[in-house]
Amino acid sequence: MNSQTTENVPAVTQHYKVPFSLRRFARSNSAQLGILGVFITLWIIFVVSAPKTFMSSQIYTAFMSSIPFFAIMAIPLTIVVIAGEMDLSFPSIMAMGMVSFSFIYNQTAFIGNATIQVFLAIIAALLTGALIGWLNGIIIVKFGIPSLVVTIGTQFFWRGAVLVLTQGANFTLIFIKKTFFYPLFVGKIGGFLPMQMVWLVVITILGWVLLNRHRFGAHIYLIGDNVKSAELMGINTGRTRIQAFMLVGLVAAFAGVIASFYVAYFWPSLGDGYLLSTLASVFLGGTSVFGGVGTILGTFLGAFIIGAIEAATVAVGLTGFWTQLIYGFIIVLSVIMHTYLRKRGE
Repeated sequence: MNSQTTENVPAVTQHYKVPFSLRRFARSNSAQLGILGVFITLWIIFVVSAPKTFMSSQIYTAFMSSIPFFAIMAIPLTIVVIAGEMDLSFPSIMAMGMVSFSFIYNQTAFIGNATIQVFLAIIAALLTGALIGWLNGIIIVKFGIPSLVVTIGTQFFWRGAVLVLTQGANFTLIFIKKTFFYPLFVGKIGGFLPMQMVWLVVITILGWVLLNRHRFGAHIYLIGDNVKSAELMGINTGRTRIQAFMLVGLVAAFAGVIASFYVAYFWPSLGDGYLLSTLASVFLGGTSVFGGVGTILGTFLGAFIIGAIEAATVAVGLTGFWTQLIYGFIIVLSVIMHTYLRKRGE
């Protein structure tokens, strides 16, 4: 009897081990699996509704060329929203970073080397973005003003600064094509894979690691869930929130550099068209507007859903005017869903 019992134990354990692991995996990754299911379902709908468009490789090349410009900014914005904050100033940061880029490039003309000038100008743009993010964080944390209000104000302030400093003028960036930074940022690998897509993947991976495998990410989730509890645990909530806003500013400036390099031109209105699509990517990806909940993978997939909506609406015969209506519907529906789930959890 004892030998039979001993022999049966591994078999019983093995029989129940797999279902339990799958259940646990599904429960701990429900948000990612949910948005993945939505992504696959919508893509099947897109393919069935417009097979000529979504079965062509050209549409995917177009997606990889255009979607990264706003998806890159959606990654750090996800971190800010998980922390229970909001940043609406990133479109202006894109433009302000390029103003700094132009200023430093012109001021270093004495160097006589375009590659070094462009390198210094890129550093200046990134530092400008990080500095603006730091200022946003300082105002929010030190004065206790809601981040939504602060970043609406700084969005207008920095856009105004761009217009004042440039006098509303455009300028060419054709000189960047003579440096290796042009193919590095917006070139194509094998003539097919755009570098901006590669940068999006890199930033997505870094964002995921930062949020899920670093103490900073754990602090972000705790702050978004309950800031008072986070403070009682000894977390410097003010510093963490400021760092999150700096991250948005840094990445927004980088996105501005890539977007400007892609067309080799600068317009003072740079970034104006990315606000709605970036926000929709974050909320569609499963990040709660109330904080404490969200995933980088969800935002990544949400960005491609948002990017495909416009192509899908046109491909099925609707006008482009439907796009903003759908974006708005997605944001409202996401907020309603998270509100319902939050109340149910309480």
